[in-house]
Amino acid sequence: MAFGHEKTTHVNNASPIAKGVQYDEPYDDIEHRRGSRRRSSVIASFKESYGIAEQQTTDDGSSIKLGVDYTHRKLKPRHIQLIGIGGTIGTALYVNIGRGVLNGGPASLFLAFTIWCSVIAMVTNCMAEMVTYLPISSPFIRFAGRWVDDAFGFAAGYNFFIFEAALVPFEIVACNVIIKYWTDSMPAGATIAIIIVLYAAVNLFAVKWYGETEFWMALGKVLLIIGLLFFTFIVMLGGNPLGDRFGFRYWKNPGSFNTLYGYEGDLGRFVGFLQCLIQASFTIAGPDYVSMAAGECENPRYVLPRAFKAVFYRLTTFFMLGSLAVGILVPYNDPDLIEAYRSGAPGAAASPYVAAMIRLRISVLPDIVNALVLTSALSAGNSYCYCASRSLYGMALEGKAPKFMTKCTRNGVPIYCVLAVLLVSLLAFLQVSNNAAVVLQWFVNLVTASQLINFCVMCYTYLKFKAALQAQGISRDTLPYKSFWQPYGTYYALVACFVMTFVGGYTVFLPGFWDIPTFLFSYTMIGVFPLLYLAWKIVHRTKWIGPLEADLKKDLEGIEEYQRNYVPTPPRNWVDKWFNKIFS
Repeated sequence: MAFGHEKTTHVNNASPIAKGVQYDEPYDDIEHRRGSRRRSSVIASFKESYGIAEQQTTDDGSSIKLGVDYTHRKLKPRHIQLIGIGGTIGTALYVNIGRGVLNGGPASLFLAFTIWCSVIAMVTNCMAEMVTYLPISSPFIRFAGRWVDDAFGFAAGYNFFIFEAALVPFEIVACNVIIKYWTDSMPAGATIAIIIVLYAAVNLFAVKWYGETEFWMALGKVLLIIGLLFFTFIVMLGGNPLGDRFGFRYWKNPGSFNTLYGYEGDLGRFVGFLQCLIQASFTIAGPDYVSMAAGECENPRYVLPRAFKAVFYRLTTFFMLGSLAVGILVPYNDPDLIEAYRSGAPGAAASPYVAAMIRLRISVLPDIVNALVLTSALSAGNSYCYCASRSLYGMALEGKAPKFMTKCTRNGVPIYCVLAVLLVSLLAFLQVSNNAAVVLQWFVNLVTASQLINFCVMCYTYLKFKAALQAQGISRDTLPYKSFWQPYGTYYALVACFVMTFVGGYTVFLPGFWDIPTFLFSYTMIGVFPLLYLAWKIVHRTKWIGPLEADLKKDLEGIEEYQRNYVPTPPRNWVDKWFNKIFS
C-alpha cells in the first residue's frame, strides 16, 4: 500500500550549520567563514526558525530564548522510528486488551481494532503532509493557531498537554502494579519516586540521550509483541506442553461475539462491540509522537515521511494482529482472566497472554513477559514526558505559556517545561491512598476524550491547510510529501473521532450505571476545550483565519535553508550505522 507520495530533498555542500545541531559559536563568526553566501533575509529567517538570535545568558550557562526555538536537531532516523513506537505502545496492548475479549468476544475485538486502525491511518495521512512541509517544534499545535484561529491553537495546545501529562502518572502507576507481580514488599511511594527520578534524569539531559534511551526501550517493545505473535501462532498449532492444537476453537466455543450489560441478541452483541471500539480508541495512538519530535529531528524532510509510513505498518502489525492473537488465545469466558481483572491481579498476571501460558502449563515465559511489559510501561511514560514538555514549549514559543518556559539548557532541553511535567507526574502518589485499578481508570477516562479531541484538531487543521494551499495557488504536488485520498480520508477520520469523543463515557447513562466520577472524568475535557477556546478568543479578540490569510511561509525559509545545507553527522560506530539504515 502506497502511503502517500514523497520527494527527496537533495543535499548540497557542507556547512557548519548543517553539521552543528548545536550552536556553540557566535552566528556572525560562522557567517564570516562561509563568506556571507546567503541573503540577509534568509539569515534572519533561519535565525528565527532555529533560535540563533539574541538571547539572555544566565550564570549556569543556559539561555532564555526570546520567542524563538533553540532546541537541537539531534534525533536520528532510528530514534524517530522508535519514538513513534515507544509512544504508541504501552501496557494496554499487552494487559488491558484482555478486557476487550471479555467485553465483546474475539470477533468484536478484532473488528473494533481494525476499524480504528483505519481511522488512525487517515489521521496519520494528513499529519504527514503538514509536518513534512513544516517540521517545527510542537507542529500541529502551532499549525492550529496559524491556519485556523489563534484561540483554537491555544485550546488545542493545552488539551494536548493535559492529555500527555496525565499519561505520565498513568504509566507510573502501571509500573508499580507490574512490579507487584514479583513482590509486595516494596512500598508504592518508593517505587513511584524512583520512576519519577528516572524520568527526570533522562529528560533533563540532551535530547540525544532521551532518543537513545527511548530507542533501546522501544526496541524491547517491538521484540515483545513480535515474540507474542509468534508464540500465538506456535501454540495454536499444538506447539505447547499439552499438545493442544486449539486453532480458532474459542471463536466457535463459547463464540465470536459476547453480549454485555445484560442485553441479549443483536443489541447485546453491538454493546459488546462498542465497548471494544471505545477501548481501541484509547489503546491505539497515532502520529502524535512522531510529530512532536519534528523540531528536533535531523534531516526532517527525509526522515519524517518514512517515519509516518511506518505508523501504518505498525498499526497493522501490532494492533490488528495483536487483537487477533488475543482472541485466539483466550475465550471471552476464561475464568482465570476474569478473576485476574476482578481481583486487580498485578502486572502481566492480568494479561491474556499470561493467562494462556498458565492454562497451557508454560513456565518461565510469564516472568519474561512481565519484565518486558515493565520496560514497555517505562518507555511509554518516558515518551509522554517528552511530548508533554515539548507541547508546553511550543505553546511558550507562541506566547501562550509564560515566557520563562522558553528557557533551554545548553543541550537544547526546555528545562522548566520538563519540570512542569514532572510536577504533574506526582499525581501518581494518589495510588498510595487509593486502589491502583481505580486510579488507572480515572486517568484512562480523562485522557481518552483528550486524545480524540487531538485527532479532531489535526484533521480540521489539515482541511484548513489544504484550503489555504489551494487559495494561495500552491500545488500539493510541490510539497515534500503528498498524502493520498484527500480530503475524503480526513473527513472520515474527523467524523469518526468526533462521534467517539461523546460515545466514550456512554455507559454512565445506562440504567443502574450512573457514576459521578466516571461521568466527570469522561466528559470534563469536552467541556474544557471550548472554554479554553472562548477564554482566549474573548481576551485577545482573535479572528477566524481565512484561506488567503493563513501564513504558510513563516519558518519555511529556515527549514529549506537547513535542508539545502544539511550534511549527515557521521555514525559513531558500525552499530550506529546499521541501526540507522535498518530504521531509516
